[in-house]
Amino acid sequence: MRDYLVEIACLVAGSDVFSVLAHVDYAVRYWPEQAGPFRPHLFEGEFRHALRALAGGGRVLEVNTGGRLHPEIVRWWGEEGGKAVTFGSDAHSPRALARDFAQAVAMVEAHGLRPGRHPYDTWFRPGR
Repeated sequence: MRDYLVEIACLVAGSDVFSVLAHVDYAVRYWPEQAGPFRPHLFEGEFRHALRALAGGGRVLEVNTGGRLHPEIVRWWGEEGGKAVTFGSDAHSPRALARDFAQAVAMVEAHGLRPGRHPYDTWFRPGR
């Protein structure tokens, strides 16, 4: 997990060909069951470093509606200077498209982000 988050900061520093980072928590998919539930606060420093690099590069963080990004990570995103998020659903079938979108929206709103002109646009922190 730590190596993955360090690599995100390197990716941001080494490439300007993307504007949105999806799956900031991708490595959690491979979290070992015997380690117990994933607790993002154990990696707070590494998450903050990656998020600070992302925000400093003017990038946007994707909130995946199917993967349930931990709310702490969205809070840290704002605290590290992140100004915007987009939503993705990683839908591999029409039925999964926008699954749990309402829950993702509620979580993002609770962290101070608001929709652009349309709820499906990029969401911003007021005063961006």
